[in-house]
Amino acid sequence: MDLFEYMGQKNKEKDSPLASRLRPETLDEVVGQKHILGKDKLLYRAIQADKLSSLIFYGPPGTGKTTLARVIANTTKANFRQINATSAGKKDMEAVVQEAKESLAMYGTRTILFIDEIHRFNKGQQDYLLPFVEDGTVILIGATTENPYFEVNRALISRSNIFELHPLSREDIKVILDRAVTDVKKGMGAYHAVLEDDARTFLADICDGDARNALNAVELAVLTTPPGEDGQIHITVSVAEECIQRRNIRYDKDGDNHYDVISAFIKSMRGSDPDAAVYYLARMIYAGEDPRFIARRIMICASEDVGMADPQAICVASAAAQIVERVGMPEGRIPLAEAAIYVATAPKSNASYLAIDAALEAVRDTPVQRVPPHLQDSHYAGAKELGRGIGYQYAHDFPGHYVRQQYLPDELTGRRFFEPGDNGYEKELKKYMEFCKEL
Repeated sequence: MDLFEYMGQKNKEKDSPLASRLRPETLDEVVGQKHILGKDKLLYRAIQADKLSSLIFYGPPGTGKTTLARVIANTTKANFRQINATSAGKKDMEAVVQEAKESLAMYGTRTILFIDEIHRFNKGQQDYLLPFVEDGTVILIGATTENPYFEVNRALISRSNIFELHPLSREDIKVILDRAVTDVKKGMGAYHAVLEDDARTFLADICDGDARNALNAVELAVLTTPPGEDGQIHITVSVAEECIQRRNIRYDKDGDNHYDVISAFIKSMRGSDPDAAVYYLARMIYAGEDPRFIARRIMICASEDVGMADPQAICVASAAAQIVERVGMPEGRIPLAEAAIYVATAPKSNASYLAIDAALEAVRDTPVQRVPPHLQDSHYAGAKELGRGIGYQYAHDFPGHYVRQQYLPDELTGRRFFEPGDNGYEKELKKYMEFCKEL
């Protein structure tokens, strides 16, 4: 590195965002993640002993994935190389691998390759790394906001230790914010800012565990707020609210957050908790989820989990889906909420779901059964001569509009698929079916 490159690097570090400048450089400076960085934990011991194997760091933005890589870079005796999958390609990996081979052969020094946003690499790019991870040419450290079990090749996963980073707690965020406003060397200490307690609490709550989001807000607050009469910059709640306009909801339409929230939404409706159902509905709407997708899930829950206990549930869900299609958002939030609440508070039964699955199993596992002749179509010329429809009894000609006769094929006679329960309307159906038996 020549003088110009050195000065350019120094200026870049000086002018970089607060969240970048304030990144810890040692394990002792790291805040949070005690479940993997406690002094008795595997990752802490491996970093301290410089005995790392391939790793994948997985977690939401702002939880410290790149920070951990930087700490490793500062503590390891191995060569440390970093690339970002959003801009790097196979040639970049080839260059690192070639350098790693030479370093290992000539000096016995291993190479750690840190790939940020590793989920951005396609299958072919990930496959390229596999043999070099396998033979130890490189130690891979990948960072991803996506669930690695969805986005990273299974072969790489099987050769790596996966560590999930959790959103930082409010107390963790408060520690980081205090460090940001008081650190003269890397933070905003030179500005003589005072972060008021209620503003600190507000930011720690609203940033939703994302340290970068909180630091961006406090940096903006310090840089845009004039000093008071005492010469200090006072960051109040009103200032903090201006600098972080809305809560940053962690929600990824293609990742596990999407599946976790929709799963909680369905289970809340199934579990008859309308408050939880509306809450998860609001999270999806707030994050921009497709309302048609939400409507489809409500319709499925209405048929699968409510069923014949309240046959109106599927009508309400279907009507809500049509309204959303016609009026759009944001007005569509209201019929979606109405449908979700209706389904959540309706009596529950999965008897219809069990019935169709049992019938499908019977169709799959038994030979195709002949329809009883008396049920066969007799409305075409020659049908009677073939014995079609002969002996069929018209139910409306009998008391109670019911007559006992065989409807299932011979081999399935007596088989029960639909077993109504005692919830809601199914209780009435059960009584009617018993009445028919008595007749």
